[in-house]
Amino acid sequence: MLHWEINNKFGQSIYYKMSHQLNSFIHLVFLGFVALFPVVNPIGTAFIISPYFSELTRKERLTVVKKITFYSFSICVVTLLVGHWILEVFGLSVPIIQLAGGIMICKIGWGLLSSDNNDIPEAKTSTQIDLDHIPLIQNKLFYPLTFPMTTGAGTISVLFTLGASSDNQNMSLYLVNVGALLISIIGICILIFIFYLNTNRLISSIGSRNEKIINSIMAFLIFCVGLQIAVGGIFHLIKSYS
Repeated sequence: MLHWEINNKFGQSIYYKMSHQLNSFIHLVFLGFVALFPVVNPIGTAFIISPYFSELTRKERLTVVKKITFYSFSICVVTLLVGHWILEVFGLSVPIIQLAGGIMICKIGWGLLSSDNNDIPEAKTSTQIDLDHIPLIQNKLFYPLTFPMTTGAGTISVLFTLGASSDNQNMSLYLVNVGALLISIIGICILIFIFYLNTNRLISSIGSRNEKIINSIMAFLIFCVGLQIAVGGIFHLIKSYS
Protein backbone atom coordinates (compact mmCIF):
# COMPACT_ATOMS: atom_id res chain seq x y z
CA MET A 1 0.00 0.00 0.00
CA LEU A 2 2.81 2.39 0.93
CA HIS A 3 4.69 1.48 -2.23
CA TRP A 4 1.60 2.24 -4.33
CA GLU A 5 1.16 5.65 -2.67
CA ILE A 6 4.79 6.55 -3.34
CA ASN A 7 4.45 5.56 -7.00
CA ASN A 8 1.19 7.49 -7.26
CA LYS A 9 2.74 10.65 -5.83
CA PHE A 10 5.78 10.24 -8.07
CA GLY A 11 3.52 9.86 -11.12
CA GLN A 12 1.48 12.90 -10.15
CA SER A 13 4.68 14.91 -9.71
CA ILE A 14 5.91 13.95 -13.19
CA TYR A 15 2.49 14.70 -14.69
CA TYR A 16 2.36 18.12 -13.02
CA LYS A 17 5.89 18.94 -14.18
CA MET A 18 5.19 17.91 -17.79
CA SER A 19 1.88 19.78 -17.78
CA HIS A 20 3.60 22.92 -16.48
CA GLN A 21 6.34 22.68 -19.14
CA LEU A 22 3.73 22.17 -21.86
CA ASN A 23 1.78 25.22 -20.74
CA SER A 24 4.98 27.28 -20.63
CA PHE A 25 5.94 25.99 -24.08
CA ILE A 26 2.58 26.95 -25.64
CA HIS A 27 2.61 30.32 -23.88
CA LEU A 28 6.13 31.13 -25.13
CA VAL A 29 5.26 30.07 -28.70
CA PHE A 30 2.30 32.45 -28.65
CA LEU A 31 4.29 35.21 -26.93
CA GLY A 32 7.15 34.91 -29.41
CA PHE A 33 4.82 35.02 -32.42
CA VAL A 34 2.88 38.02 -31.11
CA ALA A 35 6.09 39.89 -30.27
CA LEU A 36 7.76 39.19 -33.63
CA PHE A 37 4.79 39.81 -35.92
CA PRO A 38 4.58 43.62 -35.57
CA VAL A 39 8.34 44.18 -35.88
CA VAL A 40 8.73 41.89 -38.89
CA ASN A 41 5.35 42.97 -40.32
CA PRO A 42 5.34 40.49 -43.22
CA ILE A 43 2.20 42.01 -44.78
CA GLY A 44 3.39 45.62 -44.84
CA THR A 45 6.98 44.74 -45.73
CA ALA A 46 5.74 42.60 -48.64
CA PHE A 47 4.22 45.72 -50.20
CA ILE A 48 7.32 47.78 -49.44
CA ILE A 49 9.75 45.44 -51.20
CA SER A 50 7.40 44.50 -54.06
CA PRO A 51 9.06 47.01 -56.46
CA TYR A 52 12.22 44.90 -56.32
CA PHE A 53 10.23 41.94 -57.68
CA SER A 54 8.41 43.77 -60.48
CA GLU A 55 10.57 42.29 -63.27
CA LEU A 56 10.54 38.71 -61.97
CA THR A 57 8.49 35.84 -63.34
CA ARG A 58 6.50 33.64 -60.97
CA LYS A 59 9.25 30.99 -60.97
CA GLU A 60 11.99 33.58 -60.38
CA ARG A 61 9.98 35.18 -57.60
CA LEU A 62 9.58 31.79 -55.91
CA THR A 63 13.35 31.25 -56.00
CA VAL A 64 14.06 34.72 -54.62
CA VAL A 65 11.45 34.51 -51.85
CA LYS A 66 12.80 31.13 -50.74
CA LYS A 67 16.25 32.67 -50.29
CA ILE A 68 14.90 35.69 -48.40
CA THR A 69 12.89 33.39 -46.12
CA PHE A 70 15.97 31.25 -45.46
CA TYR A 71 18.11 34.32 -44.74
CA SER A 72 15.44 35.69 -42.40
CA PHE A 73 15.25 32.39 -40.53
CA SER A 74 19.05 32.24 -40.25
CA ILE A 75 19.29 35.79 -38.87
CA CYS A 76 16.59 35.09 -36.28
CA VAL A 77 18.14 31.80 -35.14
CA VAL A 78 21.69 33.19 -34.92
CA THR A 79 20.40 36.24 -33.03
CA LEU A 80 18.44 34.04 -30.63
CA LEU A 81 21.30 31.63 -29.91
CA VAL A 82 24.52 33.67 -30.09
CA GLY A 83 23.42 37.27 -30.67
CA HIS A 84 24.44 38.52 -27.22
CA TRP A 85 27.90 37.00 -27.59
CA ILE A 86 28.39 38.64 -30.99
CA LEU A 87 27.51 42.07 -29.59
CA GLU A 88 29.87 41.54 -26.64
CA VAL A 89 32.74 40.53 -28.95
CA PHE A 90 32.39 43.72 -31.01
CA GLY A 91 31.45 45.89 -28.02
CA LEU A 92 28.10 46.91 -29.51
CA SER A 93 24.75 47.67 -27.90
CA VAL A 94 21.20 47.20 -29.14
CA PRO A 95 20.55 50.98 -29.46
CA ILE A 96 23.59 51.27 -31.74
CA ILE A 97 22.19 48.44 -33.89
CA GLN A 98 18.87 50.29 -34.02
CA LEU A 99 20.52 53.56 -35.01
CA ALA A 100 22.69 51.98 -37.72
CA GLY A 101 19.80 49.89 -39.06
CA GLY A 102 17.52 52.92 -39.14
CA ILE A 103 20.08 54.94 -41.08
CA MET A 104 20.44 52.13 -43.63
CA ILE A 105 16.66 51.89 -44.11
CA CYS A 106 16.44 55.69 -44.51
CA LYS A 107 19.12 55.50 -47.19
CA ILE A 108 17.17 52.81 -49.04
CA GLY A 109 13.91 54.77 -48.85
CA TRP A 110 15.57 57.98 -50.01
CA GLY A 111 17.17 56.12 -52.92
CA LEU A 112 13.79 54.78 -54.03
CA LEU A 113 12.15 58.20 -53.68
CA SER A 114 14.85 59.98 -55.70
CA SER A 115 15.16 57.33 -58.41
CA ASP A 116 13.62 57.60 -61.86
CA ASN A 117 11.92 54.21 -61.66
CA ASN A 118 8.49 55.84 -61.67
CA ASP A 119 8.71 56.46 -65.39
CA ILE A 120 6.56 54.22 -67.56
CA PRO A 121 8.73 51.34 -68.75
CA GLU A 122 9.13 50.58 -72.39
CA ALA A 123 7.32 47.64 -73.86
CA LYS A 124 9.37 44.47 -73.64
CA THR A 125 10.06 42.17 -76.50
CA SER A 126 9.52 38.45 -76.18
CA THR A 127 13.30 38.00 -75.89
CA GLN A 128 13.51 40.43 -72.98
CA ILE A 129 10.63 38.76 -71.17
CA ASP A 130 12.42 35.41 -71.20
CA LEU A 131 15.61 36.81 -69.68
CA ASP A 132 16.65 35.65 -66.23
CA HIS A 133 16.25 38.63 -63.90
CA ILE A 134 17.52 36.89 -60.76
CA PRO A 135 21.15 38.06 -61.25
CA LEU A 136 19.89 41.67 -61.22
CA ILE A 137 18.53 41.26 -57.68
CA GLN A 138 20.90 38.57 -56.40
CA ASN A 139 23.18 41.00 -54.56
CA LYS A 140 20.18 42.63 -52.85
CA LEU A 141 18.62 39.50 -51.37
CA PHE A 142 20.49 39.64 -48.06
CA TYR A 143 21.09 43.40 -47.94
CA PRO A 144 18.79 45.27 -48.01
CA LEU A 145 15.81 42.94 -48.61
CA THR A 146 16.43 40.53 -45.73
CA PHE A 147 18.43 42.80 -43.45
CA PRO A 148 17.38 45.40 -42.46
CA MET A 149 14.04 45.55 -44.35
CA THR A 150 12.59 42.16 -43.35
CA THR A 151 14.45 41.23 -40.18
CA GLY A 152 16.11 44.40 -38.95
CA ALA A 153 16.99 46.13 -35.71
CA GLY A 154 13.48 45.74 -34.28
CA THR A 155 13.53 41.98 -34.81
CA ILE A 156 16.96 41.69 -33.23
CA SER A 157 15.85 43.68 -30.18
CA VAL A 158 12.77 41.51 -29.67
CA LEU A 159 14.78 38.30 -30.03
CA PHE A 160 17.36 39.55 -27.54
CA THR A 161 14.57 40.23 -25.07
CA LEU A 162 12.86 36.88 -25.64
CA GLY A 163 16.18 35.06 -25.50
CA ALA A 164 17.07 36.71 -22.19
CA SER A 165 13.68 35.83 -20.69
CA SER A 166 14.02 32.21 -21.81
CA ASP A 167 17.54 31.83 -20.40
CA ASN A 168 17.57 29.33 -17.58
CA GLN A 169 20.20 27.35 -15.70
CA ASN A 170 18.04 24.24 -16.08
CA MET A 171 19.18 22.85 -19.44
CA SER A 172 15.97 20.93 -20.15
CA LEU A 173 13.83 24.01 -19.46
CA TYR A 174 16.19 26.16 -21.56
CA LEU A 175 15.86 23.77 -24.51
CA VAL A 176 12.07 23.81 -24.18
CA ASN A 177 12.05 27.61 -24.23
CA VAL A 178 14.41 27.83 -27.20
CA GLY A 179 12.31 25.22 -29.05
CA ALA A 180 9.19 27.31 -28.45
CA LEU A 181 10.85 30.45 -29.82
CA LEU A 182 12.12 28.51 -32.84
CA ILE A 183 8.53 27.49 -33.62
CA SER A 184 7.52 31.16 -33.39
CA ILE A 185 10.31 32.08 -35.80
CA ILE A 186 9.24 29.34 -38.22
CA GLY A 187 5.66 30.64 -38.11
CA ILE A 188 6.82 34.18 -38.95
CA CYS A 189 9.01 32.86 -41.78
CA ILE A 190 6.04 30.97 -43.24
CA LEU A 191 4.09 34.24 -43.32
CA ILE A 192 7.04 36.00 -44.95
CA PHE A 193 7.11 33.36 -47.66
CA ILE A 194 3.35 33.49 -48.30
CA PHE A 195 2.99 37.27 -48.45
CA TYR A 196 6.21 37.98 -50.34
CA LEU A 197 5.26 35.43 -52.96
CA ASN A 198 1.70 36.61 -53.54
CA THR A 199 1.73 40.38 -53.06
CA ASN A 200 2.24 41.01 -56.78
CA ARG A 201 -1.18 39.48 -57.51
CA LEU A 202 -2.92 42.15 -55.46
CA ILE A 203 -0.75 44.92 -56.90
CA SER A 204 -1.25 43.75 -60.49
CA SER A 205 -5.01 43.86 -60.02
CA ILE A 206 -4.73 47.52 -59.01
CA GLY A 207 -3.28 48.62 -62.36
CA SER A 208 0.09 49.98 -63.52
CA ARG A 209 -0.62 53.66 -62.78
CA ASN A 210 -1.91 52.96 -59.28
CA GLU A 211 1.00 50.57 -58.77
CA LYS A 212 3.46 53.44 -59.34
CA ILE A 213 1.57 55.54 -56.81
CA ILE A 214 1.70 52.69 -54.28
CA ASN A 215 5.43 52.19 -54.92
CA SER A 216 6.06 55.89 -54.24
CA ILE A 217 4.05 55.71 -51.02
CA MET A 218 5.90 52.58 -49.96
CA ALA A 219 9.26 54.26 -50.64
CA PHE A 220 8.20 57.12 -48.39
CA LEU A 221 7.10 54.63 -45.72
CA ILE A 222 10.50 52.90 -45.93
CA PHE A 223 12.14 56.23 -45.19
CA CYS A 224 9.73 56.88 -42.29
CA VAL A 225 10.26 53.41 -40.79
CA GLY A 226 14.04 53.87 -40.94
CA LEU A 227 13.75 57.31 -39.34
CA GLN A 228 11.57 55.94 -36.53
CA ILE A 229 14.02 53.11 -35.81
CA ALA A 230 16.98 55.52 -35.84
CA VAL A 231 15.21 57.99 -33.51
CA GLY A 232 14.32 55.08 -31.20
CA GLY A 233 17.99 54.09 -31.11
CA ILE A 234 19.02 57.68 -30.28
CA PHE A 235 16.37 57.84 -27.54
CA HIS A 236 17.61 54.63 -25.93
CA LEU A 237 21.22 55.81 -26.18
CA ILE A 238 20.37 59.07 -24.42
CA LYS A 239 18.34 57.20 -21.81
CA SER A 240 21.16 54.74 -21.12
CA TYR A 241 23.72 57.52 -20.57
CA SER A 242 21.48 59.84 -18.58
